[in-house]
Amino acid sequence: MAKTPEFDVNQAHKYFSAHCFNRAWDMIDKKDRTAEENERMINLAQASIWHWTEREDCTDQNLSIGYWQASRVYSLVGQADNARRYGNLSLEKSDGGEPFYTGYAYEALARAESVAGNRDKSKEYLLKAREYADKVLDPEIKKMLTDDLDTIG
Repeated sequence: MAKTPEFDVNQAHKYFSAHCFNRAWDMIDKKDRTAEENERMINLAQASIWHWTEREDCTDQNLSIGYWQASRVYSLVGQADNARRYGNLSLEKSDGGEPFYTGYAYEALARAESVAGNRDKSKEYLLKAREYADKVLDPEIKKMLTDDLDTIG
Protein backbone atom coordinates (compact mmCIF):
# COMPACT_ATOMS: atom_id res chain seq x y z
CA MET A 1 0.00 0.00 0.00
CA ALA A 2 1.32 3.43 -0.99
CA LYS A 3 2.18 5.70 1.86
CA THR A 4 0.27 9.02 1.96
CA PRO A 5 2.69 11.95 1.88
CA GLU A 6 2.96 13.98 5.06
CA PHE A 7 0.91 17.18 4.95
CA ASP A 8 2.40 20.22 6.67
CA VAL A 9 -0.52 22.39 7.79
CA ASN A 10 1.83 25.15 8.97
CA GLN A 11 3.35 25.41 5.51
CA ALA A 12 -0.16 25.53 4.04
CA HIS A 13 -1.09 28.45 6.31
CA LYS A 14 2.13 30.26 5.35
CA TYR A 15 1.40 29.75 1.68
CA PHE A 16 -2.29 30.70 1.78
CA SER A 17 -1.92 33.73 4.08
CA ALA A 18 0.37 35.35 1.50
CA HIS A 19 -1.28 33.88 -1.60
CA CYS A 20 -4.77 35.06 -0.66
CA PHE A 21 -3.45 38.50 0.34
CA ASN A 22 -1.69 38.90 -3.01
CA ARG A 23 -4.71 37.67 -4.98
CA ALA A 24 -6.95 40.11 -3.08
CA TRP A 25 -4.45 42.86 -3.92
CA ASP A 26 -4.72 41.93 -7.61
CA MET A 27 -8.48 42.33 -7.33
CA ILE A 28 -8.08 45.70 -5.55
CA ASP A 29 -6.02 46.94 -8.50
CA LYS A 30 -8.53 45.68 -11.06
CA LYS A 31 -10.79 48.31 -12.56
CA ASP A 32 -14.44 47.54 -13.33
CA ARG A 33 -14.85 44.48 -11.11
CA THR A 34 -18.07 42.52 -11.42
CA ALA A 35 -20.23 41.75 -8.38
CA GLU A 36 -18.79 38.22 -8.43
CA GLU A 37 -15.25 39.59 -8.49
CA ASN A 38 -16.07 41.88 -5.57
CA GLU A 39 -17.27 38.87 -3.58
CA ARG A 40 -14.13 36.96 -4.52
CA MET A 41 -11.99 39.92 -3.38
CA ILE A 42 -13.77 39.93 0.00
CA ASN A 43 -13.34 36.18 0.36
CA LEU A 44 -9.63 36.37 -0.48
CA ALA A 45 -8.98 39.14 2.07
CA GLN A 46 -10.87 37.23 4.76
CA ALA A 47 -9.11 33.96 3.90
CA SER A 48 -5.73 35.68 4.20
CA ILE A 49 -6.61 36.97 7.67
CA TRP A 50 -7.80 33.55 8.80
CA HIS A 51 -4.66 31.82 7.57
CA TRP A 52 -2.56 34.44 9.38
CA THR A 53 -4.41 33.75 12.63
CA GLU A 54 -3.51 30.07 12.29
CA ARG A 55 0.21 30.77 11.89
CA GLU A 56 2.49 30.38 14.89
CA ASP A 57 4.50 33.41 13.77
CA CYS A 58 1.53 35.76 13.44
CA THR A 59 2.13 39.20 14.95
CA ASP A 60 -0.07 42.19 15.63
CA GLN A 61 1.62 43.88 12.67
CA ASN A 62 0.57 41.01 10.36
CA LEU A 63 -3.01 41.31 11.60
CA SER A 64 -2.94 45.09 11.27
CA ILE A 65 -2.01 44.70 7.60
CA GLY A 66 -4.66 42.04 7.00
CA TYR A 67 -7.35 44.09 8.71
CA TRP A 68 -6.27 47.14 6.72
CA GLN A 69 -6.65 45.18 3.48
CA ALA A 70 -10.11 43.97 4.50
CA SER A 71 -11.10 47.55 5.29
CA ARG A 72 -9.88 48.70 1.86
CA VAL A 73 -11.80 45.90 0.17
CA TYR A 74 -15.01 46.76 1.99
CA SER A 75 -14.56 50.44 1.13
CA LEU A 76 -14.16 49.52 -2.53
CA VAL A 77 -17.44 47.62 -2.53
CA GLY A 78 -19.27 50.37 -0.63
CA GLN A 79 -19.72 48.53 2.68
CA ALA A 80 -18.85 51.38 5.03
CA ASP A 81 -19.78 49.56 8.25
CA ASN A 82 -17.51 46.62 7.46
CA ALA A 83 -14.77 48.98 6.27
CA ARG A 84 -15.02 50.87 9.56
CA ARG A 85 -14.99 47.64 11.58
CA TYR A 86 -11.81 46.38 9.95
CA GLY A 87 -10.21 49.82 10.05
CA ASN A 88 -10.76 49.85 13.81
CA LEU A 89 -9.28 46.36 14.11
CA SER A 90 -6.27 47.52 12.10
CA LEU A 91 -5.85 50.49 14.43
CA GLU A 92 -6.16 48.27 17.47
CA LYS A 93 -3.37 45.99 16.22
CA SER A 94 -1.09 48.80 15.02
CA ASP A 95 -1.45 51.07 18.06
CA GLY A 96 1.93 51.67 19.66
CA GLY A 97 3.76 50.14 16.72
CA GLU A 98 5.48 51.68 13.75
CA PRO A 99 3.92 54.95 12.54
CA PHE A 100 3.56 53.55 9.00
CA TYR A 101 1.06 50.90 10.12
CA THR A 102 -0.84 53.25 12.41
CA GLY A 103 -0.99 55.78 9.59
CA TYR A 104 -2.48 53.13 7.33
CA ALA A 105 -5.03 52.17 9.97
CA TYR A 106 -6.17 55.80 10.06
CA GLU A 107 -6.12 55.83 6.25
CA ALA A 108 -8.54 52.88 6.33
CA LEU A 109 -10.82 54.69 8.76
CA ALA A 110 -10.73 57.89 6.71
CA ARG A 111 -11.66 55.92 3.61
CA ALA A 112 -14.46 54.08 5.44
CA GLU A 113 -15.95 57.35 6.68
CA SER A 114 -15.66 58.84 3.21
CA VAL A 115 -17.61 55.88 1.81
CA ALA A 116 -20.20 56.40 4.56
CA GLY A 117 -20.53 60.07 3.58
CA ASN A 118 -19.14 61.31 6.92
CA ARG A 119 -16.85 64.01 5.55
CA ASP A 120 -15.96 65.58 8.92
CA LYS A 121 -15.01 62.23 10.46
CA SER A 122 -13.10 61.28 7.31
CA LYS A 123 -11.10 64.53 7.49
CA GLU A 124 -10.38 63.92 11.17
CA TYR A 125 -8.95 60.48 10.42
CA LEU A 126 -7.09 61.83 7.40
CA LEU A 127 -5.36 64.41 9.62
CA LYS A 128 -4.37 61.66 12.07
CA ALA A 129 -3.04 59.54 9.20
CA ARG A 130 -0.96 62.47 7.96
CA GLU A 131 0.43 63.03 11.47
CA TYR A 132 1.63 59.44 11.49
CA ALA A 133 2.92 59.72 7.91
CA ASP A 134 5.09 62.63 9.04
CA LYS A 135 6.76 60.28 11.54
CA VAL A 136 7.72 57.72 8.88
CA LEU A 137 11.45 58.01 8.27
CA ASP A 138 11.84 55.99 5.07
CA PRO A 139 10.94 58.37 2.22
CA GLU A 140 9.81 55.56 -0.10
CA ILE A 141 7.27 54.02 2.27
CA LYS A 142 6.23 57.47 3.48
CA LYS A 143 5.40 58.36 -0.13
CA MET A 144 3.35 55.17 -0.51
CA LEU A 145 1.22 56.18 2.48
CA THR A 146 0.85 59.83 1.49
CA ASP A 147 -0.03 58.87 -2.10
CA ASP A 148 -2.83 56.68 -0.76
CA LEU A 149 -3.99 59.47 1.55
CA ASP A 150 -4.18 61.80 -1.45
CA THR A 151 -6.77 59.49 -3.07
CA ILE A 152 -9.32 60.01 -0.30
CA GLY A 153 -11.89 62.61 -1.27
